[in-house]
Amino acid sequence: MEAIEPAYGAGVLLLIAAVAVALLLFLIMKVKIHAFVALVAVSLLTAVAAGIPLADVPAALMSGFSGTLGSVALLVAFGVMLGRLLEYTGGAQVLADTLINRFGEKRAPLALGIAALIFGFPIFFDAGLVVFLPIIFTVARRFGGSILKYGLPTAGAFAAMHAIVPPHPGPVAAADLMGGDIGITLLLGIPVAIIAWFVGAYLVGTRLGDRFDVDIPDLLFGEENAGVDETADGSGGSTAVRTKVPAFGVVLGLLLLPFLLIALNTVVGTLRTGGQIADDAAWASGLQLIGQTPVALLITVIAAVVVLSPGRFTIPAATKLMDEALGPIAAIILITGAGGMFGGVLRASGIGQALTESLSDVGLPLILQAFLIATALRVAQGSATVALTTTAGLISAQVAAEGLSDVKIALLVFAVAAGATVLSHVNDSGFWLVSRFFGMDEKTTLKTWTVMETTLGLAVFVLAALLWLVL
Repeated sequence: MEAIEPAYGAGVLLLIAAVAVALLLFLIMKVKIHAFVALVAVSLLTAVAAGIPLADVPAALMSGFSGTLGSVALLVAFGVMLGRLLEYTGGAQVLADTLINRFGEKRAPLALGIAALIFGFPIFFDAGLVVFLPIIFTVARRFGGSILKYGLPTAGAFAAMHAIVPPHPGPVAAADLMGGDIGITLLLGIPVAIIAWFVGAYLVGTRLGDRFDVDIPDLLFGEENAGVDETADGSGGSTAVRTKVPAFGVVLGLLLLPFLLIALNTVVGTLRTGGQIADDAAWASGLQLIGQTPVALLITVIAAVVVLSPGRFTIPAATKLMDEALGPIAAIILITGAGGMFGGVLRASGIGQALTESLSDVGLPLILQAFLIATALRVAQGSATVALTTTAGLISAQVAAEGLSDVKIALLVFAVAAGATVLSHVNDSGFWLVSRFFGMDEKTTLKTWTVMETTLGLAVFVLAALLWLVL
């Protein structure tokens, strides 16, 4: 649902948003109401208070909810299926052992983060994180300590790549709206993302992991198998057996499969846009279809069943394993969808439009103005992509008037991405995804994930601002 004409000025809408966030935190953290119920209730009250016509309120609620579910539910479902199969057969343990043997125990968070940076090049944040969950959990189980020590640097790597580096939609759209060059944005974005991740996510994330002791959740993958498990016979019975552990190459291949399929989709799409491949080429459409993230994960799950089942489990047993994995994530999906609903209501209320109009001419340097506008939109309505594209569209005329080079435009993209990254909180569906995946309550998530996202965004902005002065 598109934003309506704001019923109130920016000040009133910001006050409504602030009261809504405070009420939501009070209901969840103090009254202990279930997060899903609280999010839906506060979304409804916020829609009415913000002046959305009553007849349009249901559409405003469902638009944010269904839009978020459409992008998250399939990814999470297929991701936890794949993770459960890898964890059950010992595949996650094999991959974790190999990483640790190569990098050492003390560098385990660094190894996971570097792997996530590589995998995060074509894969969206939520898809990459859910595929990496079994590896994160297995490494944390082996060495003990807080899950955040391993989870935050990994999640931060996916977040950095998703916000800064093409072909992810946010930076691509921002560069396009400002008339920049995607190639230059990509070439500059990779080193900026890596440096900003190391400073703002790896160093900060590992320190937060040492400070906040969060137990390794059994929610998604059950209790540790350690190579011995109970193999269901498909009829409700089970027998304890030692599973035949898959080879490292098999496990790595399964994780690379969605990466390669999604990368293939990106390459074909880029060639089509550039005119090297005809728009009506059926074979190209087919390659792009199998490279869509949900389809790529579906293919990977099927491949995992086929490759891992011989000597380890029957097809009915695999079905039982995947069914067991799906049950616990219902709450995660619903809460994430409700978080999208809350952010969608804030967007539909016109708060973004009111903010951009009030901040469009504040007399600040362009790169700082871009960062602050994106930050305000991120805090107000939650969606990083909306903050990115809205800010880019707002400053595009000024960019064109100043005749900036492609390098300068790329740096503006990074500044906008930095503002769209900071201060992830309860109106961001990603906040709820991380909170539930890592088994954190809302207070701990604010003290860890929100802090790390903020330091990551600030690191990106500082790098962009320094480069702005010298290039």
